[in-house]
This record gives sequence, structure tokens and C-alpha cells, in this order.
Amino acid sequence: MDTLVKDIDLPPYNLNDEQEKKEIVRRYRALLRALKPKLKTGDKELVRSAFEIAVEAHKTMRRKSGEPYIFHPLAVAMICVEEIGLGVRSTICALLHDTVEDTDVTLEDIQTEFGLEISKIIDGLTKISTVVDNNTSQQAENFRKILLTLTDDPRVILIKLADRLHNMRTLDSMKREKQLKVSSETVYVYAPLAHRMGLYEVKTEMEDLAMKYLEPEIYHQVAKKLAETKRERTRYINEFIKPVKEKLDRGGFSYEIFGRPKSIHSIWNKMKKKNIEFEEVYDLFAIRVIVDTSTELEKEACWKVYSFVTDMYSPAPERLRDWLSNPKSNGYEALHTTVMGPQGKWVEVQIRSKRMNEIAEKGLAAHWKYKEGGGEGDRFDIWFSQIREVLGSEDISSIDFLQDFKTSFLAEEIYVYSPKGDVKMLPVGSSALDFAFSVHSAIGSKCIGAKVNHKLVPIGHKLRSGDQIEVITSNKQKPSEDWLSFVVTAKAKNKIKDALKDDKRKVAEDGKYFAEKKLHAIGAAFSSQNIDELVSFYKLNSPLDLFYSIAIKKIDLREIKEFEVKGDRIEPIRIKKAEQAIQQPLPGKNEIKKDTELVIFGESSDKIVYTLANCCKPIPGDDVFGFVSTGKGLTIHRTNCPNATRLLSSFGHRVVKTKWAKNKEISFLTGLKITGLDDVGVIHKITNLISGELKINISAITVEAKEGIFEGNIRLYVHDKDELDLLSQKLKGLPGIQSVQRYDVE
Repeated sequence: MDTLVKDIDLPPYNLNDEQEKKEIVRRYRALLRALKPKLKTGDKELVRSAFEIAVEAHKTMRRKSGEPYIFHPLAVAMICVEEIGLGVRSTICALLHDTVEDTDVTLEDIQTEFGLEISKIIDGLTKISTVVDNNTSQQAENFRKILLTLTDDPRVILIKLADRLHNMRTLDSMKREKQLKVSSETVYVYAPLAHRMGLYEVKTEMEDLAMKYLEPEIYHQVAKKLAETKRERTRYINEFIKPVKEKLDRGGFSYEIFGRPKSIHSIWNKMKKKNIEFEEVYDLFAIRVIVDTSTELEKEACWKVYSFVTDMYSPAPERLRDWLSNPKSNGYEALHTTVMGPQGKWVEVQIRSKRMNEIAEKGLAAHWKYKEGGGEGDRFDIWFSQIREVLGSEDISSIDFLQDFKTSFLAEEIYVYSPKGDVKMLPVGSSALDFAFSVHSAIGSKCIGAKVNHKLVPIGHKLRSGDQIEVITSNKQKPSEDWLSFVVTAKAKNKIKDALKDDKRKVAEDGKYFAEKKLHAIGAAFSSQNIDELVSFYKLNSPLDLFYSIAIKKIDLREIKEFEVKGDRIEPIRIKKAEQAIQQPLPGKNEIKKDTELVIFGESSDKIVYTLANCCKPIPGDDVFGFVSTGKGLTIHRTNCPNATRLLSSFGHRVVKTKWAKNKEISFLTGLKITGLDDVGVIHKITNLISGELKINISAITVEAKEGIFEGNIRLYVHDKDELDLLSQKLKGLPGIQSVQRYDVE
């Protein structure tokens, strides 16, 4: 193989020394070594050709870190081969994935050199790069294009996931706002997509890396505690494994058994969900048993291992997950159980065969390797066909497009049955109405109820795995607005919206006529520009909503006097007044309820007026970003706000770099939830610490005590996060206090 690379003559690369040339060749050799088992006749030459084109195309380019750009495509190709298990064609595409977008190389050049299949994949990759940018309707259209490509050739998404993973690994050299945007997109779209494609390792690393930038403080805290407890964990794992190994050896099994720590992201999620400290998370790791056996005997072998484990340790019956009988739609097969281990600790045990393990780690790529003629409607094919069906009728201007896609296609799924026993996969959270629409649009539209396991239920009834559903219909039934709150699948949402739009359009015709008449009466044109002004003025989503609201008299067009006519165009007077008002200085500094604290934006130190987001109530010292919202101006959100990932990933162009200005004059309202033992004088100790020792103003305090445990909610005014952290630390130090948690006040 070395003969292939000895004669590589790299083009001029703006290299300061020979060292970088050597490093490029070294990385290329490593890629060829990883590819060696998959190379067939003529493949080496094709890979070599792709490498040379990429080096030539990127020769003057460098990454933000200062290293040669070619390092990136080489790294993406390596991830494709080693971590996702893709082959030669995908390696070529990975090497060339940025050439069409960033250099003079064209799709025609690639097609001439490598053929149509590879040029189509590169085209898909080029389209994806624009996906989470620009305005939302553009984003929805782009994402739709990607998904169409995905259903044609899933390698597009797999290579894109490799590209995104490498970008996340090298995010340190990016500016803070770019780190926030890329991390949010990753956690919002790409990590769920990796999960859905069966790439658990990729998904886990993406979530951890995103957390490192979105919540750096917590990330480093959890990472530090994991490192500190490593030795103790290893000792415990060995103690747990020893008797299981003895049983497996006596049973003559060929196996691997080891403990794997849970990801930082999943540990933090558990801490948040259960409102517990790191020390209280019992399943910090999972024990994995991988059995090496033939495909025919693997299910039987897994159940035998399960019986060995549960002979030794008592299982929690409600925690058994059987994905052997019903694999996930991304091909994942395994048995998961949680058992009571030594020292009274719960331990999760995952049991799977070697083949199942490869599918669990390499996802779709390994799934193809083992696929035998698709059989019972291969699960991936079913998933792709469902996506195709939705995309066919997708209203691409829908602002909810990405969210609908996530809830429909990236969520975990449940298995439900028709009256005849046919199995259907639906996302978690689906209702009887979702099931009805999944059977057929006409059945969904006429659904008035259902029988679940022979018991009558309303259309909004949430389904669970194993339910058997019979849909009840009536010809008099038709969809209504409230149906949208009962469904989670994109297909059901789209069909309901289509039906509502048809009804709306008929009513809206009258409103359109009134709007035209009114505009002509004041000497303005009935133009799309003027209609858009009215839509914006009334804070509506579309002209259809405007005409409909006029028709049902929800909007009184007499308010048109709020506009002045310039030529044949209208302009709202109210907005001008608002703009003038915003230039005025805000009221006195001690008026706490006004959002008067100042922040610094960009590279300059301009002080700008803004409002604090109600969804997360940031205080100085919090990690924050500014968001320019329609009609509200600049709003400040915490980076760990519940809405942050959606805003940063869907509207990245509206994000403004933000940091706090020092100002100890102003106080901010926040809240602390305190739990502990209900002891005499405990409330006095708490209030004494807050008001007496730290001189912090309390706005309100509520305490509930029950069976010896108290829970207190305290609303208080602090100057910044440092002050709040100090208070939390001191409260935790009081005897009998179990937990202190910040909450966002209403």
C-alpha cells in the first residue's frame, strides 16, 4: 500500500514547512489502511484521484484553527470508515464533500470523473450545508430537499453526520456565537437524526460536545465528578461481573462483558429530570454483555444470559426492555434490564449478540451489511416510505416543519396493532387520532373515537406499546382546530391543516373582498406589500389568517387609520411612535420590574436596551445570547433556556453576541426551590441567612411541610449569578437541607 502514496506530489499548499505535507500524507495513509478490507480492484485509484482533487481544490484554504483545510475532509472520511462503517464510494464523497460549495470544482467535473451516483451524493451534501440558515421557510424547503435525498440515498445523511461530528470536535477555534449556533443545531436536529439512524456512539458524542458549549459549567462539573469516581466504579463493575462471568464460562459461552460509563449529557438529564445530585444517580454506567453466536441461536443465547444475570441479581420487572422480539425501527436489537447489584445499587445490564452490537454501533451501514432481501418490509424502508408520503404533501412554508419532523420521525417509537393484528410503528406520544390517520387520511378525517383493547376511548387518548386499536368513524365528522393538539405525527397534522385551510379559504374570500374595498377607499393599492404590512401589524402568520379574521369580524379594519398612505403604499404610524419611544432613556435605576440592566454586544461596547426572556429569566453572570424577535426587538435568553436550541438552530441569523456589563445597582428577580427535613426553626435559619447575613431582599416565600419533609419556594432579588451561587452554596451547608435548585419565576 505504501507504494501508492510514496509518489504523491502535493500541489503548492501555502505550507511553511515540509511538516504539514508529511502530516497530510500520513493521514491519507491511515485512511487507506482503514479502508483496506473494503478495497476492490480499481478502488485505490479512485480514492487517490478524489484525494488529489480535494488537496488541489482546498490548497489555499485553512480552517479557523489555522491548520490546512484538507485535514477536515480527511477526518470526515476517516469517521465514515471507522466509526460509521461506510465503504469506498462514501469515502470518495467525504473527501470531496466541500469542494462544490467552497471551490471551483463543479458537479459536472465530479460526474465526469466518478459517475452519477457520487455526484448525486455530493449534490445532496452541498444542499444540506444551507439547511439551518436563512429564513425559516427557506430552511423548511432545504430540509425537505435533504430528506428527499435521504430517502433516495441515506449515505448523504451518514456523511453529513460524520462532517457535523468532526466540526463539533474542532469547535474550540470558533467564535462564541458560532459555537452556540452549531451546538444548538447539533442537539436539535443532528443528534436525534444520528439516533434514528442507529448511530448511538455518534449521537452520544454529539450531545456531550454540544453540552460542553451550551452549558460549559455543568459539563465540566459532571466530567470532573466522573473522573473522580472512576476508580471506585471500576472496582464495583469488577465485583458485579465476577459471578456472571463464572456462570457464562460454565455455560460454554463465547462472550465479552464490560462496564461503560453513561454519557455526561444523559447523567445531567437524569439529574434534572429527577431533581437529584450527581451522587444520587445510581446508574452511572451500564454493564454490557456481547455474545458471539450464530444468527439462528442469538435470541435464545441472549435470553439465557438474561436468566444467568437475574439468577444472580434481582431484576426490576418494570425496567425490562425487550428489543429482541420487537427491534426498534432503526434496527436496534437488545435486551435491557435493571437489577439490584451488590451494596444495594441498581445496575443496568444490556445483552446483545455480536451482530446486534455492530448494528448498535454502526447503525444503518451495518444494517445494510446484514440485510437479506428486505423481507417483512425492512424497518428502515418503512420509515423512509413514511417520510416520502409526508414530503409529498408537505406545506414547505410551514414554520413548524422542523419541529413536526422531529416529533414524527426522530422520536422513540411504540408498536400498536390493528384489529386484524397488523403492527404499526408510531412515535411516542401518539393518540388514537394519529393511528386513524396512519391507516388512511379519510379514516382520520372521519374519526369520532376508538376502541383501545376493546375499551371505548376519545380521539385524543394516548397510545402505549402493545395496544390494539379499532377506529370508529362517522360521515358527519370533520376535522376541527382543536384536533391539532391531539396529534404528534406530521401526516396527521398536515391532513388536519389541509382540511382546515379548505374551510378557512371559503370563509376568507369575504374578508379579502372587504380588505380590498377598504384599501381602495383610503387610496392605497391592494398589493401583496400592503397585505404583508397588515399581516405584520395584526401579528398574524399569513394573508389567509388576515382575510379569515376580517371575515369573522375578529379584526376591525377601522383601525386602518393607524396607517398613513405614501403613494399607493401604507405605513403604520404606531411603529414609528414605538421606534421613537425606544430611543428615550428608561425610568430610574431602582425600578426593578423594568428590564434596565445593560449588556455589551459585538466587539464594540454599545449599551443597548433590551428585554429579558420570560421563559428563562436570565440574571447577570448567566451564559446568555441576544435574539432579535419580530415585534419585540432584542430579547435576552439563557443558553440553557428550554427554547434556546430551537431559536439558535432555526433562526441563527437573528442571534447577537451578548455579555453582561458590570452593574451592581440593579437587582433581578429569581427563584430558589429548597427541600429538606422539617425541623424546628429551619425556616428561621434560611431567612436569617438570606436577609440577615447576605442582605438579599426576599420578594415572597411559600413553605409546605408534609410527613417530616418541607419544600420551600423563595422568590428573591439578586444582583448577579455569583451572588445566587454563593447563596445556594451556603443554604446547602445548613443542617437538614437536602437540595437547593434555581427555578424560573413566572
